Amino acid sequence: MSEFVSDLTYAFFISLGVVTGGSIIGALACALTGDLPLHTVAVLAERLKIWGMVAALGGTFSTIRNIETGILGGQLKVVAKQSLFLLSAFTGAHMGYVLLTLLAGPKQ
Repeated sequence: MSEFVSDLTYAFFISLGVVTGGSIIGALACALTGDLPLHTVAVLAERLKIWGMVAALGGTFSTIRNIETGILGGQLKVVAKQSLFLLSAFTGAHMGYVLLTLLAGPKQ
């Protein structure tokens, strides 16, 4: 597998893991304190989507900077690659959110 495809796969699964892991561990705290853990899973999954993307992209603004320099420099290949990284990270984070909200049931 090429390095680019493996990097896209890493971005997807890192953001998926941040959302699912953070939500489940956060809901464990609610279970210990007597709150509603399933409701908390859905709320935390929604809040952690952006942080899943940030973690998957390395926590820096290098992706945004690369898109900017690619657009200003006319390097469409760089813009396309960075956009695919963003899309992969977003898809992983959103997949985690969708899976957890399906498991948690409808919001109350």
